[in-house]
Amino acid sequence: MIVIMSATQQLARHICATDYENLPSDVIETAKWFLLDTFGAAWAGTDAPGAEELRRTVFSDCGDGDASVLATQKRVPPGSAALLNGMYAGALDYDGVYEKGSVHPDVVTFPAALALAEAQRASGRDFLTALAIGNDIACRSGGAMVANNGWFNTATHGVFGAAAAAAKLLGLDEEATAHALGLAFAQASGTQQALAEKSIVKRMLSGLAARAGVFAAQAAKNGITAPREVFEGKYGFYALYGKGEPTALLDGLGEHYVTTNTVTKKYPSCTANHVAIDAALTLANEHDLKYRDIDAITVTISPFMDSLVGGTFDAGSNPQVAAQFSIQYSIACAIQRRQLSIAEIQPDVIADPEINALLKKIKVIVEPEWPGKFAPCDLEILARDGRRLTHHASHTPGTPENPMSMGDLKAKFSDCASSGVNPMSIDQCNNAIKTILAIETVKDMAEALDFGSTVIPDR
Repeated sequence: MIVIMSATQQLARHICATDYENLPSDVIETAKWFLLDTFGAAWAGTDAPGAEELRRTVFSDCGDGDASVLATQKRVPPGSAALLNGMYAGALDYDGVYEKGSVHPDVVTFPAALALAEAQRASGRDFLTALAIGNDIACRSGGAMVANNGWFNTATHGVFGAAAAAAKLLGLDEEATAHALGLAFAQASGTQQALAEKSIVKRMLSGLAARAGVFAAQAAKNGITAPREVFEGKYGFYALYGKGEPTALLDGLGEHYVTTNTVTKKYPSCTANHVAIDAALTLANEHDLKYRDIDAITVTISPFMDSLVGGTFDAGSNPQVAAQFSIQYSIACAIQRRQLSIAEIQPDVIADPEINALLKKIKVIVEPEWPGKFAPCDLEILARDGRRLTHHASHTPGTPENPMSMGDLKAKFSDCASSGVNPMSIDQCNNAIKTILAIETVKDMAEALDFGSTVIPDR
């Protein structure tokens, strides 16, 4: 008798069967690369708008636990830590993205895996294994989706990655792991309306998904059951959230890890802005341009890019989110400041009258025949002296076609870690980099990542 396993059951079997020794070396290196990347982004996000408010909310409603809240000496239950650290990781839109599925896997799986790795006193190898598996499943889920009904992909796909990582760290068997994925489905949520309205809750969606993944694994461990046909069922994920292909979800499972195609963000801004930022920096530096030198700017982008960042810039009630999702602001800031780093998404820079004068000169044109998500773009600058300057940017920074070096990544980490609610010193930054890049040697994750932590005073 041939027993046909559901996609959920096949994923569960893969999760349980995969050990550190089974992971290809490039997958391990990718996991460490994005651990450094995401840890830095999360540290910087600890003082993003909404972070203090969420800390107050969570701390008032939970007791002590075994999982760290980044940049503090506070330890809380794993779910609460996953919520807070997940919010921090996604707050500045500075985290890696799997372009095919428009999923930011690490901002969901990292906080979930870290919380349970600490609580379970897991080794660095076990932590890396859970992280690699979880990220792969989150990306696979997103990549298998061929339509989207307005859901926020990072949360709705990321919750499966978080549940997978959590199940692995809790040592669940195949049956319980399958239930954990089903329980993750029961909590899959988060829509793009928060992005459309530039509301603070958009930053919480990754944290809510991380917490949901932790809870899913914990509940499954305690015997809570869930549907088995999570993805292909009559009322399953792909039927309700957008058309998807279970075969694509499972294709090459355990043989090919799609996370190796994740893009590292060069700038703390929506990925749809990055080719335009590169183009603006190229022209500004080559021709020594400032806002007074420019009469008009035209940027041509794809329909997908336009849907995310093409609208007229309006700082509104949340200037940072508005700036991060504005191609006009990104271009004007890059030209005027010659960079776009953590400093350039702070309120004082966003309000800079010279940047705002320049962004009003930018016209966005949509090329309907361009199918790409985050590239290409054409940038044209009409200078006051009559020169017409152009640049075509073909590849998103951080992709294999336009890669970042380890030096670039370390510089990004240092920029992030030297900001946030509790900035690290140079020595603390260097120690953090060293530890994270050798995380597989750590014996106890509960003692691994305590860099520059302090008690945040009540305000």
